[in-house]
Amino acid sequence: MNNSNFYAMLSRMKYVNRWGLMRNTIQESLSDHTMDVVIIAHALVVIGNTYFGKKLDESRAALLAAFHDAPEIITGDMPTPVKYYSQDVKEAYAKVEEAAVCKMLDSLPEELRSHYEGLMNCTGEEDAELHRYVKAADKISALIKCIEEERMGNMDFTAAKDATLKIIESMDMPEVRMFMEYFTPGYYMTLDEQQKND
Repeated sequence: MNNSNFYAMLSRMKYVNRWGLMRNTIQESLSDHTMDVVIIAHALVVIGNTYFGKKLDESRAALLAAFHDAPEIITGDMPTPVKYYSQDVKEAYAKVEEAAVCKMLDSLPEELRSHYEGLMNCTGEEDAELHRYVKAADKISALIKCIEEERMGNMDFTAAKDATLKIIESMDMPEVRMFMEYFTPGYYMTLDEQQKND
């Protein structure tokens, strides 16, 4: 087996900064964001299974979330206004991300590649439903970043917060509504406030 850089590349998530066009009070790395999305995607599926009769794979949702932004190790984080500026830009960036995924997968030994293709290509039909939860978790994570910045007095994130809230509300997922109602208020609190028992 030849040497592979796959896992070393994944470890570089910590060097990729998000929100490149914004003034950040606290810089958020791709690692920070990914961990939030893993926790939230898992939570959304747990909520769906527990309260809404779903039978989805909680562990698989967490794994998909862990790899959802892996191409950004190569491409960097493309700011949303740029990524969605036009359909042409959106399609071109999708091709760049696809090429980044292929480059990363090609670095793996052939025997291991199949274990990661589904996680990174997002093409498996069996994962289509779970990807909805990962996408929702991704948006909730972005909202949480906006909340944290506003709490630090940084009003640069106000418009991003409003836009992200609209996207979240438009998803029309009961699990998302439940998370937003019962769990999002905690992100407005200090650690001392979070630890108080009501």
